[in-house]
Amino acid sequence: MNRSARSSNAKGINRISALVTAVTANALLVASGCGIPQLRYAVPGPALPEGFHTPTNVEYFSGGTGSPGPAGVTHLVNYVNAVSQPPMGGTDDSVGTTEMRDRSMEIAPNEFHPESIGPGVSNAENSSQIGFLEYFNDPVLTGLIEQALVGNQELNILAEEIRIACNEVQARQGEYLPFATIGAGAGVDKPGVFTRAGAVEEQLEIAPGRGFPDPLPDFLVATNISWQIDIWRKLRNAKDAAALRFLATQEGRTYVVTRLVAEIADEYYQLLALDNRLTTLDQTIQIQQHSLEVAQAMKDAGRGTELAVQRFQAEVRKNQSEKLIIHQEIIEVENRINFLAGRFPQQVERNRREYLDLYLPAIASGVPSELLVNRADIREAERQVAAAGLDVQVARARFYPSLSLNAGVGYQAFNPRYLFWTPESLIYNAVGELVAPLVNKAAIKADYRTANAKQLQAIYNYQRTVINAYTEVVNQMTKIDNYGKSIEIKKQQLAALVASVDAATGLFQNARAEYVDVLLAQREMMETRMVLIETKRQQLSAVVSAYQALGGGSIVQDFPCPLLFGHDAACNVDCVYPEVLLTQ
Repeated sequence: MNRSARSSNAKGINRISALVTAVTANALLVASGCGIPQLRYAVPGPALPEGFHTPTNVEYFSGGTGSPGPAGVTHLVNYVNAVSQPPMGGTDDSVGTTEMRDRSMEIAPNEFHPESIGPGVSNAENSSQIGFLEYFNDPVLTGLIEQALVGNQELNILAEEIRIACNEVQARQGEYLPFATIGAGAGVDKPGVFTRAGAVEEQLEIAPGRGFPDPLPDFLVATNISWQIDIWRKLRNAKDAAALRFLATQEGRTYVVTRLVAEIADEYYQLLALDNRLTTLDQTIQIQQHSLEVAQAMKDAGRGTELAVQRFQAEVRKNQSEKLIIHQEIIEVENRINFLAGRFPQQVERNRREYLDLYLPAIASGVPSELLVNRADIREAERQVAAAGLDVQVARARFYPSLSLNAGVGYQAFNPRYLFWTPESLIYNAVGELVAPLVNKAAIKADYRTANAKQLQAIYNYQRTVINAYTEVVNQMTKIDNYGKSIEIKKQQLAALVASVDAATGLFQNARAEYVDVLLAQREMMETRMVLIETKRQQLSAVVSAYQALGGGSIVQDFPCPLLFGHDAACNVDCVYPEVLLTQ
């Protein structure tokens, strides 16, 4: 009876202990979760236009003999609804995580999928699918681009940034795994006789009739293990955020590559334009020299005046001076190309061909929404949005209890001879801790609000990047069209001025026209030719910029890094994503 009563009492005590433990744990969880600040909403943006997912089916004029029709830019409108009223987290869990994930798969960076790390969409109706070797089709230009891809210092700096980001991923990955250390130590201890330790030691014996040595040596060999259990995915989310930033850094470098390709091509065509301006000046000076000789001969024959001679002489000197200025511009453009290519100043080789007959392949914009995956800067902004969402989850997890385990095992003895005796010298311990913030959460709340603010910054940056991308495309497409029409008109104007110069020169030689008519005709012809060359340069620049704005010229360099994403690393209700990204 007594034994049965004692057993019943023990079971009752165990039940009470379990109940007290459960109540205490729940109290810790509830108390720590109280007072979490409400997340702020992103400012809604404009609505998506119609035709956002519709192919434009328009090839924009970049050259040719005929005058093109109006560029069809009605479908290629600004995508400005990158942020609408987002489903916010905070303490309101009304929005289901699964529903958000399902709806976000179309164009949102809501969940990272390793299979989606591609260079972007490309099809027959999108010029971004064409590599720069095929698109520019100029061995000299493509050779300069290839050299820049190897020697450009900015790309090399960004490559190191990618490696730094990879190291950050590996550092975060190690934080949620157990830490194990091993160590050995030796020491000596001499307690005072009139102390508790000394008095106790006087009464202890290692063996009958044998006391502890005085002073007492101490030898230790032990292994310690510590592990913070990631019960709220705080550490895994931090690692996934670092991995997304690693991908964003890669995309940032890819975007710089596209800008570098476009910049070198633009400078190269600027160099060709300067060469043609020099040629135009040489031709004009040759014509003016002939007119100067005619004016001098007419003066010697008594049919002209010194004024005509000096005016022609001044015009020749003016153009000779202009040649020196253009030579300086050529040097500066060459050195800009050399700088981009990562080399010291030297002469830049280029193809000598008729500049006004230089054409690049027509630009096809494809489906406007393809910019979301073709533009590296948009992909970079998407990764930053996803990473910022995970940062909010990490900050929120700091409000909840953290569980850590600590254990150690080893051998300890006062004499090395007994150090590895088992079980006499064996020591071990194991401790579990559940710690939660209770009062003075100001720092945690501030970090949470900061993470929310940075998340909104990422959203607004994504919105700005998308708007800027579409604005660039629309601007360059219309520029190609309008400058193409202007070139055709300028060619007709130039043909008329060439005929007027011939007519004025003939009349002047026969004393049927004044020298001023010849001067004005020659000057207008030269200025028109210069304007035509500049217009052509602007058109080629627009084609290059449109090619880059569509995502063309990107080269994805592989930077291997062990990215171990969690299976459910997607954002939950705490992630702030544009509603348009979840519902379109």
